[in-house]
Formats: sequence, structure tokens, C-alpha cells
Amino acid sequence: KQNTARLLPFVCYSLFFFLAYFTLQVIYARRKFKISPPETAGHPEFERIFRAQVNCSEYFPIFISLLWVAGIFFHQGMAAACGVLYLYTRFRYFHGYALAAQGRLGPLYASARLLWLLVGLAVAGLLAHFLLL
Repeated sequence: KQNTARLLPFVCYSLFFFLAYFTLQVIYARRKFKISPPETAGHPEFERIFRAQVNCSEYFPIFISLLWVAGIFFHQGMAAACGVLYLYTRFRYFHGYALAAQGRLGPLYASARLLWLLVGLAVAGLLAHFLLL
């Protein structure tokens, strides 16, 4: 049987670019506001950009785990679609948070719903796999 998991690696590869982009935004903000590492406090705009990057980075391991389990055990296409939507909502979260703390809330709730959907898909796939063995 040929391995047909091609969509999940695409989402993972896209994740790399999101992480790089968020990291570069922190670097640019450090330069703009003259905040040298390891400092994490300073201008409020820098602090929001820094927190947005850290918050996104904290959730990505959870996202990747759920993406792969849902994709392998439930349905690759549905998991990949959720993954692309999740990345989009985190991009909106990052930019909303960079502008104002309240700007993060809508995208935050949307990304949380997508993570819960991936949890449900992963659980359904695992139950079907192990109960139908």
C-alpha cells in the first residue's frame, strides 16, 4: 500500500513559515524599540508582539500532535483543512494581538474551536481504529 499522507506534511511545512514569520516580527520589534535580548519588557507594542509569538509557539506542539493523529486515524483531508484554518486563525491572532490586546480574542476563540475539533477527530479515529481491530 502506497503512503498517501501528502497533505499533512504540507501543513507542517507551512507551520515552519509561520514560526519564522512570527520570530522575525519579534526581531524587528526589538530593533524598532531598542530592546535587546534577553529583555522581554519594554514598549507595550513590543510586549504584545512578543507575547503573541510566544503564545503561538506554545500551542504549536499540541496542534502538530492533534493534526497527525487526526490525519492518520480519522481523515487526512479533514485534518489538513482544519490545520490550514488553524494556521490562518493564528495568523489573525498574531496581528490582532500586535495591534491591541482585545484584537486577539476573536481569532483565539476560533483557533481553540479548531483545536477541539481536531481533538474530536483524533479521538473518533483512534476509537474506530482500536475498536475495529
